[in-house]
Amino acid sequence: MKEFIRVMKALSDPNRVRVLKLLQERPLCVCEIQELLQLAQSTVSRHMKTLEDAGLVEHERQGTWIIYRLITHCQSVYGSEMLSCLAEWLEDDDELKQMHRKLGLVCKIKETCSP
Repeated sequence: MKEFIRVMKALSDPNRVRVLKLLQERPLCVCEIQELLQLAQSTVSRHMKTLEDAGLVEHERQGTWIIYRLITHCQSVYGSEMLSCLAEWLEDDDELKQMHRKLGLVCKIKETCSP
């Protein structure tokens, strides 16, 4: 039951669902997610911690960068089921469409961020 609650909590925030949708495209660092969501670094970090605790994302440290990606081997039955439905979510969300268009430009931002 705790797993179910963690997954539902993680998916209860639209920004966290948008992050999951963006991570379908490619792994992202915190500064890229910040830029796309227009949120403070501390807020993004809290969101990512919630997603990680739910078993939906994992991170990898590359020097001082933290890169997040969708989990491919979800151990939670609930998380696995939700990730399998992810492709169909928010297809008509205007904010998410704008973020997808901006995703290509965000790579340049990462180059200028100070890790």
